[in-house]
Amino acid sequence: MPEGNEIHRFAENHARVFARKRVRVDSPNGGFPDAEILDGRKLARIDAVGKHLGYHFGRDLILHIHLGMFGDFHQGEIPLPPARGALRLRIYTKTDWIELRGGTDTSIFGHADWQALLKRLGPDPLIAGSDPEPAFEKIAKRDTPIGALLMDQSVIAGIGNIYRAEILYRARIHPLRPGREVDHAALKGIWRDAKKLMGAGVRDTRYVTTLAKDRPHKTGPVREDEERYVYRRHGKPCFVCGTKIQRADLAGRTIYWCPKCQKN
Repeated sequence: MPEGNEIHRFAENHARVFARKRVRVDSPNGGFPDAEILDGRKLARIDAVGKHLGYHFGRDLILHIHLGMFGDFHQGEIPLPPARGALRLRIYTKTDWIELRGGTDTSIFGHADWQALLKRLGPDPLIAGSDPEPAFEKIAKRDTPIGALLMDQSVIAGIGNIYRAEILYRARIHPLRPGREVDHAALKGIWRDAKKLMGAGVRDTRYVTTLAKDRPHKTGPVREDEERYVYRRHGKPCFVCGTKIQRADLAGRTIYWCPKCQKN
């Protein structure tokens, strides 16, 4: 599933070519029948919040997109490519186009619907001025493992499985530690690191979370197998201590940790 950094990158890229312009909207394969409602209208702006995108055509005309596990965008310049496969939606002008393939939810929201969604979501580390204290207060009251709480979009919006694993490793916190046992200073550190890592992830197309001093190859370009500390590295040695990385299931997703660096 795309994480918050990718959603914000999509919003920036799409706004760069479509914001404040009249656009064509269609659904050649019938995956989004309401496309005709938006066709020919001016797209005012695009918002990214957590893992949600909002394309604002008017106060009560907001295209809401959630990519889910397998949704993705493709982008290019005119001419339009042939309509194939799981094509759900296209937005285009005389010069540029985007295609949405897959996606869990593609629907038209009114202003009240969009505001209700925002109220359900926790603070987003990638939105300037987001206040993390409500998230800290929720975590401090919960016996739920911190690894599950970081993936709960009503607690913090935008963190997915990769950043969950890597942020907790960098904080030296076991993913099964109850939320109430993670002190306020540690939570502030998690928030700062989320802002830093996810912000870098908006600019880059790679999820690089390792520090140069910890990588086996300390100079030169970052190798693909040295980009992350624990995510999908189960059975391999920790870059810092050499202990084998572990994995387990938590709330339907896989968690990763180093049993020495992240003692429970």
